[in-house]
Amino acid sequence: MKKLRSIVLVLVVLCGFSGWAQVQFNASASKEKLGINERVRIDFQMNQDGDNFSPPDFDGFRVVGGPNQSVSNTYINGKKTYSKTFSYFLSPMSRGNFTIGQATVEIDGEIYKTLPLKIEVTAAVDVPKDGNNAEYVASENVHLVAEVSKRDPYLNEAITVTYKLYVSEDVSVTRAWREIDIPKYADFWSQIKENRQRRVFEGKFKGRNYRYVILKTAILYPQKTGELNIEPLVLDVPVEVLSNKRDFFGRRLTTTVNQTVAAGNLTIDVKPLPEQGKPANFTGAVGDFKFNISASRNQVDANESLEIRVQAEGDGNLKLFNLPELTLPSSLEVYDPKREDNVKTTSNGMSGSIATVYTVVPQFKGTYPVQPLRFSYFDLATETYKTIVSDGTVITVENGPVSTETASTENTTNSGGTKNIIQTGDQFKYIKLKSSLKPIASSQFFKSPLYWSLMGGPLLLIPIFVVAGRKRKERLADAEGQRKRKADRLVKKYLSEAKKNLGQPALFYESLERALHNYLRAKLRIETTEMSKEKIAQMLDEKGAEEAAKTNFIGLLQSCELARYASGISTNVAADYEKATQVVTQLDKQL
Repeated sequence: MKKLRSIVLVLVVLCGFSGWAQVQFNASASKEKLGINERVRIDFQMNQDGDNFSPPDFDGFRVVGGPNQSVSNTYINGKKTYSKTFSYFLSPMSRGNFTIGQATVEIDGEIYKTLPLKIEVTAAVDVPKDGNNAEYVASENVHLVAEVSKRDPYLNEAITVTYKLYVSEDVSVTRAWREIDIPKYADFWSQIKENRQRRVFEGKFKGRNYRYVILKTAILYPQKTGELNIEPLVLDVPVEVLSNKRDFFGRRLTTTVNQTVAAGNLTIDVKPLPEQGKPANFTGAVGDFKFNISASRNQVDANESLEIRVQAEGDGNLKLFNLPELTLPSSLEVYDPKREDNVKTTSNGMSGSIATVYTVVPQFKGTYPVQPLRFSYFDLATETYKTIVSDGTVITVENGPVSTETASTENTTNSGGTKNIIQTGDQFKYIKLKSSLKPIASSQFFKSPLYWSLMGGPLLLIPIFVVAGRKRKERLADAEGQRKRKADRLVKKYLSEAKKNLGQPALFYESLERALHNYLRAKLRIETTEMSKEKIAQMLDEKGAEEAAKTNFIGLLQSCELARYASGISTNVAADYEKATQVVTQLDKQL
């Protein structure tokens, strides 16, 4: 009897342990840190069969393989072990720290979730050879190269980085590639020239024949000395590779793999400008320049305007230095100068001219000399400083009032030298030496007209303040009017410069693009000048912008790029200005 009780007790305990067996549903990653040109495998494993499996969104990654499902049943010493796994292969879309969210599955009517996974994506790394498969073939036959014109420039000397995509004859690229990491060009003044023609050239890379296209060219002016780093450009390229499989007619089939290619990190060693021989008036001009001063007219009448132009032209960092300031006689009224830039940026750097234009209005008759100016720059050809002294000019005011200073100057000039002027004693006759003052009769202030005005004036102002207060309340209650006034202020704040250049399409679109970036920087507190349009669209979407406003905003940025880099494209300046006004107003409401 005791033996039977013991057997029953053992069975009960075993059944209890079997009932306590927990369901396991876990997520794991093949690596927690990877380069942007690598891939990661994510496995979702459960120890009991489940239904309604739901993967996470994989934000920041592109799914390049999966889901692959595998089931395993094993028996060890009569004990059954079950495992079911869903596998995904992911390719990162950008650098940063990302979180793989929770996956869910239903097992025996209960919902189970995995724990989130942390993944760090770094810059591109060297990928080791992994055998003769399609991905390896693509990696060996597609290369992205960044060619630098000069690795040891002077401060503010132009260099170019040309990005070329090399593709061998063994593979082909027939679909568009995608940028997944863009260099920021920190410590450089930069301008990017996209190559939209995509002309195919023949050339050699590491001794082999390749076809290549020039993707873009970055024109850079270093703003710091020492070793500066340029981050790599990273592309996702769909590559067609011949496989060992053949079709019904014996032709080899192709398979398409997405290959991540990266241009390597570049190090630029920037040399400082020499201190020996540096002029005191040097303001940072580097290149080869000409300098001059010119006046729109040399003979005018008093109160007629003329323009004096201080101009430098040539090749160099034209947008990155200031011209010497013009000093004029005090008898000439001078308005605030304006700067005019006529600069083109090519693959060789900036060229053109910059000028400071002074508007001058003479007040008195006379002859006014404009003194020569000195302009210094660093000549890259000879690696020495050069100074140009401009020609002076003379402004002659023929008709108008004569100032005392001018009359004295004319007398001295006519005499051919310094002359003693004899005083006649009448030069102060306009000053009255005897006064004719009369006493003012004293008057009583109390109950005078001034007294009653001061007493009754504040009472008369009360109705005015009441009416003004009502008008202010009505104005604040007018929500539509408030929105319109706020929109007008936004337009005036961000688009005023673009509006001034409506008659000049090139300057208009440059001002419009700057205004749009400044608006986003003010609203989102981010730097957007180096962001791609895709990244800007993503951030607007995250901040709650509607699709229509977001699309119109990105469309305006594209119009600005087309107008700036494709001069043959026809544009409608007025329509784009109105569209920008509406987009800024809409985004301000939504953000």
